[in-house]
Amino acid sequence: MSGFFRRIYDWLLRMFWATEMDVTMIGLQNAGKTSLLRVLAGGEFTYDSIPTVGFNMKRVQKGHVTLKCWDLGGQPRFRSMWERYCRGVSAIVFIVDSADASCIPVAKDELHSLLQKPMLNGIPLLVLGNKSDLPDKIGVDELIDVMELKEITNREVSCYAISAKEETNLDAVLQWLIGRAKK
Repeated sequence: MSGFFRRIYDWLLRMFWATEMDVTMIGLQNAGKTSLLRVLAGGEFTYDSIPTVGFNMKRVQKGHVTLKCWDLGGQPRFRSMWERYCRGVSAIVFIVDSADASCIPVAKDELHSLLQKPMLNGIPLLVLGNKSDLPDKIGVDELIDVMELKEITNREVSCYAISAKEETNLDAVLQWLIGRAKK
């Protein structure tokens, strides 16, 4: 298909068959949520992201699907807001710094506490072990174990190792999310 016809085809898809889905990205501070969202939205990775205060929202266009991504602050004072922004979304994305072993038990407790909320039952969960490019990171199998993801039974759960910096596995993340778009 020539470039001109591809653009018309893409425009028609967006106009008549477009799907918009809400996705909430949560995780402890410094896990890489904002960096990941910036890269997914087509921007550059930067080392100097300032901590998110409250929340950000960005739209990520992938074919005929628009992901409306909510990026919530991960500091303790913002964690009580997580449930409100997770209600009714197409997917919850929980990001873990897989190279910081000291934060993983807290991340596990926060995730399991959040998933106890009845309003969130059944919402698919994608856990991302970010910073897979760093030497002291843990792998996916270990992350599944330490985060006790096999204990979560009231929803679909998937887990990937990613690197926002190296853009590792981001296509798989987008494909997983698009697969959960409500038609």
